Amino acid sequence: MSTLFAFLHHVCAFTLVSAVAIEFTLIRQELTLASARRLQVTDMVLGIAAGALLIIGLSRVFLFEKGADYYLHSYAFIAKFSIFIVIGLISIIPTIEFLSWRGALEASQVPAIGAKKLRLITAVIHGELLSIVLILLCAAIMARGGWV
Repeated sequence: MSTLFAFLHHVCAFTLVSAVAIEFTLIRQELTLASARRLQVTDMVLGIAAGALLIIGLSRVFLFEKGADYYLHSYAFIAKFSIFIVIGLISIIPTIEFLSWRGALEASQVPAIGAKKLRLITAVIHGELLSIVLILLCAAIMARGGWV
C-alpha cells in the first residue's frame, strides 16, 4: 500500500507542476476565448491535483512511511509542508479571477483583465514555480535525513 501511495503522490505532484507550467505559458499570451477557457480548465486540474496531493501526502505521513513522529520533527518536512500550504492559499487569487470569467465566456466574450490584476496573477504563478523548486529542495534534504 505504501508503494501505491508513493506512486499516487508522484502522479499528483507531476500533474500539479504541469498545470502550473501550462498556466505560466497561457497567462503570458494574449487572452483569447480559447486561452481563457484553457486557463479555467488548467486551474481546475491544478486545484484537484493540489487537493489530492495534500490528502495523499498526509496519508503517507500518518499511515505509511516512517510515521508522523519522524516527519513532524523534520524541519525540512515542516518547511516543505508550510511552503505548500502558503502557496496553496495564495493561489486562490488566480482561481477567483479565472472563475469570475464564467459569464463572459458563456457569452462568448474574451474576459477583461486589468494590467494590475494580470501582473498580480503572473506574480502568483511565478511564486508557484519558485515554491515548486523550494519544495523539491526540501524533499531532497528530507530524503537524505537532513534538517532533522
